[in-house]
Amino acid sequence: MATKSKHVSLDAAFKFLLKEYGIPSKKEIDRLNAKIDRMEKYIKRSTAATGKTPAAKTTSTRASGSSRVSATNVVLDTIKRSKKGADFASLQAKTGFDEKKLRNIIFRLHKLGEIRRISRGVYEATEQQQ
Repeated sequence: MATKSKHVSLDAAFKFLLKEYGIPSKKEIDRLNAKIDRMEKYIKRSTAATGKTPAAKTTSTRASGSSRVSATNVVLDTIKRSKKGADFASLQAKTGFDEKKLRNIIFRLHKLGEIRRISRGVYEATEQQQ
């Protein structure tokens, strides 16, 4: 004689799959959105109270007094100063930045049109920037 099988509801199966694969539910996503909204309001209130905007990351290079210069500007200035273009090794030696950071900065400057590639690993500032 055949035994009767248990019928599993579709909702129960769906909840099991969500839990098993770690997929957040709509309720959890709504809670996260509410937390993000509260954090944004807090940031807006705190910046409005101080009158300052959140500062971007900067690298402390004290070439002229106590001014702070961004890492991107340091690399761009180094490229501008080189007459025949700056290669990657010289940029790394002059700026002291690690390889990953320097590659990201070069990519960003090239994407913005601030520098152009002369040959592999050699860059110069565009004419509009010189």
